[in-house]
Amino acid sequence: MLSESNSVLFWMVAILLVAYFCLVVFIGKKGNSHSNSMSGFATARGKVSPWLVGASFAASYSSANLFIGVPGLAYEYGTSVLWYTLGCFGVSWIGLLLFAKTFWRYGKKFGHVSTLPEWLGKRYNSKALQVIVTILILFNIFYIVGQNAGLATIFETIIGIPYEWGIVIGVTITVLYIGLGGAYAQMVTDGIQGFLMAITSILLLVSLFWTIGGGFNVFTELTNKLHAIDPVLTAAVNEAGPYNSALAIAAVQFMLFSFILMPHLLNKILSIETEEELAPFTFSAGLVLFFISALTVLAGLGARVLFPALDSADSAIPVYIIESFPTIIAAIMIVGIISAILSSTDSLYLGVTTSIGNDFYRVLAPIFNKNLDSETLDRRSVNVAKISLIFVGLLSLWISLDRPDSLSILIQFSFSAIISGLLAPITLGYFWNKATNYGAIVGVIAGAGLYVVFTQFNVIENIYIAMFFASLSSFVAMGIVSLLTANESHKELVLKKTT
Repeated sequence: MLSESNSVLFWMVAILLVAYFCLVVFIGKKGNSHSNSMSGFATARGKVSPWLVGASFAASYSSANLFIGVPGLAYEYGTSVLWYTLGCFGVSWIGLLLFAKTFWRYGKKFGHVSTLPEWLGKRYNSKALQVIVTILILFNIFYIVGQNAGLATIFETIIGIPYEWGIVIGVTITVLYIGLGGAYAQMVTDGIQGFLMAITSILLLVSLFWTIGGGFNVFTELTNKLHAIDPVLTAAVNEAGPYNSALAIAAVQFMLFSFILMPHLLNKILSIETEEELAPFTFSAGLVLFFISALTVLAGLGARVLFPALDSADSAIPVYIIESFPTIIAAIMIVGIISAILSSTDSLYLGVTTSIGNDFYRVLAPIFNKNLDSETLDRRSVNVAKISLIFVGLLSLWISLDRPDSLSILIQFSFSAIISGLLAPITLGYFWNKATNYGAIVGVIAGAGLYVVFTQFNVIENIYIAMFFASLSSFVAMGIVSLLTANESHKELVLKKTT
């Protein structure tokens, strides 16, 4: 039975969610006209303002990890988690600035590509590589599971909806509007969600002045109170957590620098129509990302002071919001966090399913049916992507029913496996004229394979260090194989610096 205050919160959140659901479905229907072709479904190139695409990039970056998982780690391990926050904005944004223009120019050189696997396939002139990278991207299903669990945790903690029903609600909403409007719906809704998330993050920061106290010395007060609970909570390195050494912290920064290479993020760059639009895109992405990444973790630390005995660290932010804000403000913030989770989930669904349609079916179908014309192939590819959306949604729902121990660790495992395989082929593909298709294939398999071996067989327990050494191995393997297989024709695929 809900208390009176919880009942009011429940109905406020329910009303706001219904309004939000109607909005995203409307946007999805509006985007339906742009999603009849594979290019339109995957990127909606030129149909969305670069400012909104930038906010969408930041929203897709954030996910349940920054609003639930990382504050949960801060609740558990203290200020050492700030190393992660530092990298989220500073290091990742630098990575975006370095990679965006060249990645976009390559996309133009190869014609309008729609996905990262297609980009790599054309860079290395390899359909096999395109298919292999598509298979690797299926690791994102575990990322989606983390988002589903985060959303269900919000529903369960705040308004009393059972965890299982929270999973069903989240999957249904996301699959519906992505199926209707493709990339257009995803980017417009995510752009709006990005600004909502920034406002929510600012409110979390401001709240510390009345929850923790100390006036303008609020951060000193917060540090002192954490230290009184346990001095380890204010240490720069916490040996009990994932940020347990200088090497682990360096590996975190390496991972966050590389994170912008995730397929569901790089696809945002492919949606930009002109090179001049890259400037507002990157500025908008960096500004929104700063607010989202730098502020939420502080509320996780505040929750440890105010509520030191929570059963689940991942519930730190939901509990903090309920106890620290008036009901109407709390309801708006909860919807903001729900939108944060949905914004990453929809990008991941879109990335996985467009790759299935564009990089799996579209590549393999002509092998079995040589009479397919390009128009029919494109139409069927879109249909395959939309149908696969339903199956991926059901698969993620089924896996999500078994609640993960830590959202952050699950999410970071999934994207670290992908980055370990993709980092070498993308970066060497930019600059090295001897990078070959055989080298890239070996690099993808070696990087992702070794990461799974390192983590699943406890060869390297720290997931960040495991990713660093798996990625390094990928570079070495790709470099050796490329040197053994390089010829003059590979140099023609390198982007000329004068373009």
